[in-house]
Amino acid sequence: MSFSKSQVGIVIPAYNEANAIGGVLENLKQNNYENILVVDDGSSDDTYAVAKKSGVRVIRHSLNRGLGGALGTGIQAAVLLKWPIIITFDADGQHDVKDIYKVALPLSEGKADAVIGSRMKDNKGMPWYRILFNKFGNFVTFVLFGMLVSDSQSGLRGFSLEAARKIQIKTNRMEVSSEIIREIKVRKLNLKEVPIKAIYTDYSLSKGQSLLTGIRTFFKLLLHRLIH
Repeated sequence: MSFSKSQVGIVIPAYNEANAIGGVLENLKQNNYENILVVDDGSSDDTYAVAKKSGVRVIRHSLNRGLGGALGTGIQAAVLLKWPIIITFDADGQHDVKDIYKVALPLSEGKADAVIGSRMKDNKGMPWYRILFNKFGNFVTFVLFGMLVSDSQSGLRGFSLEAARKIQIKTNRMEVSSEIIREIKVRKLNLKEVPIKAIYTDYSLSKGQSLLTGIRTFFKLLLHRLIH
């Protein structure tokens, strides 16, 4: 079964991605994805100008709020635009555009409410420290929120419009990835994971979380769990 790419809306959170986002947007357009929304999260470089020049929709935060803030804004906007299938996609060139189809297909067939593109189902070529970090993120997400997935930190995800309406993003920064897993469980959404590949370059690897950021994220998640 196939589906029309006009049903798919792509949300791209971006912070200081002027060097990569132009190529990402061009690749998406060449693959006939037209519904694209970039959330420029208060970038200090030319991210906004590059995105606008490409002709896609762009929302700009006046201040940097973090990944969670950008995703929250983007998903809310996608709901208002009533895109039937909503995909989140990284701005650094890490994702293969062809994997969007894998993530969107179960949603179009009604077999899932939410889909995670998992890099861990085939982690060939993934640096060992990324594998370790991802497994730790999965462990923390499971301990705090009681849902085990293979790649809780993946940036390539998909939601049906109805599922996106139910998800409430309250965190602002990197802890959003685990918060989304919590929301999937709390809202009792049907989750499916599909294998995707990651395109690792020196640039995309430089955008990953540091150990200090990971520690900060853990304590923010712990606080989020205690409050909610």
